Amino acid sequence: MTTPRPDQPDRGTAARPAPRLIIDLGAIRRNYATLQSLAPTAHVGAVVKANGYGLAAAEVVPTLADAGCRCFYVAHTSEAREVREALGERPADIFVFNGFWPSELDELRTLSLFPVINDLGQLEALRQQAPDLPFALHFDTGMSRLGLDADETDALIADPTRLDGLHLRQIMSHLACADAPDHPLNARQQQRFDRIRRAFPAIPASLSNSAGTVLGPDYHYDVLRPGLALFGGMPPVGQPSPFEPVVSIEAPILQIRTLRAGDTVGYGASLTVDGPRRVATVAAGYADGLLRAFGNGGFGRIGEARVPILGRVSMDLICVDIDAVRAPLKPGDPVSFLGADIEDMAQSAATIPYEFLVRLGIRFDRDYRP
Repeated sequence: MTTPRPDQPDRGTAARPAPRLIIDLGAIRRNYATLQSLAPTAHVGAVVKANGYGLAAAEVVPTLADAGCRCFYVAHTSEAREVREALGERPADIFVFNGFWPSELDELRTLSLFPVINDLGQLEALRQQAPDLPFALHFDTGMSRLGLDADETDALIADPTRLDGLHLRQIMSHLACADAPDHPLNARQQQRFDRIRRAFPAIPASLSNSAGTVLGPDYHYDVLRPGLALFGGMPPVGQPSPFEPVVSIEAPILQIRTLRAGDTVGYGASLTVDGPRRVATVAAGYADGLLRAFGNGGFGRIGEARVPILGRVSMDLICVDIDAVRAPLKPGDPVSFLGADIEDMAQSAATIPYEFLVRLGIRFDRDYRP
């Protein structure tokens, strides 16, 4: 009979080596309350596109609704359908950013969805085909992406009768540089939106995303549209975060070994170690949403110890340096990723948390904590 090495588990009792995605629903509720405290005169809505930022709309949306959210925002009608189903009997307005498309009219009416109108052509199509349908108007104040441009905005302000008989529920714009609080475009966009607000004073107005919320009350208006802050994202660089981490990954160690000077790690031999180094191979990779770009720069944690990623992230596996870990380790022990390190991990891959949140893979065992 073969006796397992001390750093090997008893294969008859060890748990299966599957990574877990841990989502703290209680932290989402508390982040919602924090946002409401930052803007007490506004209502806090929620952007839940891309299946609730990859965390499952079916779990995230009821949590937010029970916390008091009554305005949800998505990109596509298919996402809005998921939100309406997740809400059940809970009342809420659901806005669809990608505009009014007559082919979707039946579904918009059936599910009580509100299209966000992005140009005067869409507004006229709505008037002709669905004047009874509530909607929002998006004004482009500096993003140059979606929304009425400057000429269309001037035309509508000059002739507001274009809205007569229609059910305008909200006016909105979107900040381009809110995560850079000193950027001059923030103030220019706020001033442009203020002019629009004065033209339509009776209509609820919305400008701020997550980062816009911390720019101050001049940016709050009537409705906030946070996304990332609800899910643990940080405010602008240099400011402490008032938001709790929501998402973490626990992936089990599969194997532990000691490398010698000159050994290489992973595909492409992109790392050569310069001396003895203990390395753990972990059961997670880019198929699970841990980006390939995290290689040779990203990190995880074992307890409080930071364990750098060595070599490239592959589809199913990551190697981490465990020299700094003093506690005994064995296969099956977890390595944690993201959590409070979500922003630092994003920077290590030259990206933003939004990108890898929406890519979190389907292979995780998901653990929703109330």
